Amino acid sequence: MHDANLGTLLRTCDAVGACLAVPPFGWVDAALARGNTLRQPACVHRVGSPLRWLADERQTGASILGVELADEAIRLADLPAARRRTIMVLGHEATGIPPEALDLLDDAVEIPMVGTGASLNVAVAGSLVLYKLAGLL
Repeated sequence: MHDANLGTLLRTCDAVGACLAVPPFGWVDAALARGNTLRQPACVHRVGSPLRWLADERQTGASILGVELADEAIRLADLPAARRRTIMVLGHEATGIPPEALDLLDDAVEIPMVGTGASLNVAVAGSLVLYKLAGLL
């Protein structure tokens, strides 16, 4: 599961000229090694403390955008292309972005769904938002 999702996200980041930031979980290195099918080295940032890193990035002027269902969320179709450094935060497919990370978001974007599912696969959702942020959709 992690292999395919991280590999898909890494390939999407490469396709749109973005980098992938990964947390210090034990499965990340193995998942990246198995899921990365790119022929060139990819841009991967290893983040020791994701919450501290997000707070630091926000302090330096980056926009922090969560892919999350929220009252004030922007519909994906209405999301403008990024005009400055933007960090996209993805949560768990079932539980979403942890509450302590929600407090660090500047905005949230939601992907409308008309079917019976509650969410898309995290790699699919992340890829859609990345293409939109890059101005390619």
